[in-house]
Amino acid sequence: MNTQSTVFAQIMTFLPMHEFRKCVRRYRGDYKVKRFSCFDQFLCLAFAQLTYRESLRDIVSCLRTMQNRLYHMGIRSPVSRNNLAHANEMRDWRIYADFAHVLIAEARTLYRDEDIGLDLQNTVYAFDSTTIDLCLSLFPWAFFRKRKGAIKLHTLLDLRGAIPTFIYITEGKTHDVRILDVLPLEPGSFYILDRGYLDYSRLYTLHQGRTFFVTRAKSNLQSRRLRSRAVDKTMDLTSDQTIVLTGPKSKTEYPEPLRRVRFYDRENDRHLIFLTNNFLLPALTIAKLYKLRWQVELFFRWIKQNLRIKSFYGTSENAVRTQIWVAIAIYALVAIIRKRMDLKPPLYNILQILSVTAFEKVPLNQLLAETDDHDSMVADCNQLVLFNL
Repeated sequence: MNTQSTVFAQIMTFLPMHEFRKCVRRYRGDYKVKRFSCFDQFLCLAFAQLTYRESLRDIVSCLRTMQNRLYHMGIRSPVSRNNLAHANEMRDWRIYADFAHVLIAEARTLYRDEDIGLDLQNTVYAFDSTTIDLCLSLFPWAFFRKRKGAIKLHTLLDLRGAIPTFIYITEGKTHDVRILDVLPLEPGSFYILDRGYLDYSRLYTLHQGRTFFVTRAKSNLQSRRLRSRAVDKTMDLTSDQTIVLTGPKSKTEYPEPLRRVRFYDRENDRHLIFLTNNFLLPALTIAKLYKLRWQVELFFRWIKQNLRIKSFYGTSENAVRTQIWVAIAIYALVAIIRKRMDLKPPLYNILQILSVTAFEKVPLNQLLAETDDHDSMVADCNQLVLFNL
């Protein structure tokens, strides 16, 4: 590793530049651009994500203090608030969305053998959404309620490595279940959904796509039992049954049998009922699969705490989408670096180190090497930790 390069420049060497150029050409991002290219914009926003900058003024002020190092960081054009604001407003956000998907694909390959705690070879996804509140007067396109604006991030999370494989951004009033219509289906995979996605016609579409789903039943479930299987009640399983839906509408929307597993949640003193179209896995595995759904909630809380996706550098829809996709790209990039360099610290620790050393000239592997006080750092921090081996 070149010790004369800044830490930020070393991080950026992990970017597949040929793929970035392809994304820029696909949407003509640098057409008639003489200064401040799409890559300059990406580097500025990546710097903002890694160092927790709060505004355009904050980004520009920090970069200008290191003016003599910007060229070696890869930023070839003068950085001004006007240039960055204009780029966020005008450069197509799909450039950065496509590039984020390139990094996501690479990260998924690196983490495909991660253990999820179950003896299961299938890919397991958790799907959910999170709401980001916005000021309606500043973001009038993000309508949510009468006096409130918001956007939703609908995310499909690959639980092997906690990598987001599908992100769909909508205005806040969009109902979650509608996004199942655009969800990419991977035959043989498991999709873990909460009760908000209990729409039998859409679940039947998942079933016809040769995928498996696990979700929770609502209290008004109308069904008829066809047969029962023996369960180990010492494992808090109550029943394992094959059912058919009997509701006037539901039996038409999902005409085939379903599997109903009842489980007693001892920790919260409540009974849970799971529905799935998989009849082969043990009942306890079905219950454990649903428990893994909480990983997507942790992911949302983690990125809100550690990346800049709650306050935005521009008010247009294009600027907001650009910032979110750059944040996802940085998340995937740091995950790639962690795996490629075989680093032991969790992702939170790595980001904390990078945030204060971006301009230092230290070899990256030396900087991120595991320290003796790693355990105490994790114990003391009041943050969620992903990628903790």
